Amino acid sequence: MPSSPSSPGPRRVLVTGGASGLGAALAARYAGRGDDVLVTDLAAHADVPAGARYQRLDVTSETDWAAALERVRDDLGGLDVLVNNAGVAAGGRIDRLDAAHWRRVLDVNVLGVVHGCRTFVPLFTEQGTGHLVNVASVAGLVHPPAMTSYAAGKAAVVALSESLRAELAPYGVDVSVVCPSFFRSDLAASLRGEDPLVEQLATRLITRAPLGADEVAGRVVAAVDARRFLVLPDRTARLVTWGKRLARPLYDRQMAAAGRRIHRAGQDAARERA
Repeated sequence: MPSSPSSPGPRRVLVTGGASGLGAALAARYAGRGDDVLVTDLAAHADVPAGARYQRLDVTSETDWAAALERVRDDLGGLDVLVNNAGVAAGGRIDRLDAAHWRRVLDVNVLGVVHGCRTFVPLFTEQGTGHLVNVASVAGLVHPPAMTSYAAGKAAVVALSESLRAELAPYGVDVSVVCPSFFRSDLAASLRGEDPLVEQLATRLITRAPLGADEVAGRVVAAVDARRFLVLPDRTARLVTWGKRLARPLYDRQMAAAGRRIHRAGQDAARERA
């Protein structure tokens, strides 16, 4: 049976995108309390917390996922928590985003999570226990303008997680979906300059956010221990999510106002270039 929330005990944990940002903070939190952690990322080698292991993993590669499963079976003897954290930042007005942009964002942010779930669900159901933790974003619940690719991808992760929650409950497998708002991290480094106006705004929101990755990670780990499904680890995420549900007309006005601000900023930038 799954460990109780009050006394989870040492766990075997795999974290994707674990070399930086929230992934690194989560890996450090788990390793710091004595869990057996396998950190995965794209780098050939990466700094990992003391006591943790490392394996290169491209989340878009089914071959890499198969190798990760083999490593988990051989070295950890199973897995208790899979954290599908790897992702890329994306922002831009839709006429600035080409098909290659959409493929990159959805390959990593959606199919990367799908590959992880497909790889480890059979192990979890075989064990009769396990916990999928899919890192989405509050953008998967509320959908600001000029974030179409990111919001669409994160909404897909929320939907995937909700469906899997019901599908896997009979096997004793838990599911959580993590939906933070902006927090301080190096996620902006994955932006590609496809719509500089919107990307500058996103970078500003990330760098000025009140919480850092370590604070968010602590709240996520506690929520996972409590087997909570929807994890809203910061005040802004909770406010905008509940605001959309309970005050939809106000939410719609705020989104429309944000769209107008971006439109005006784009017009001003065009005049400056003229």
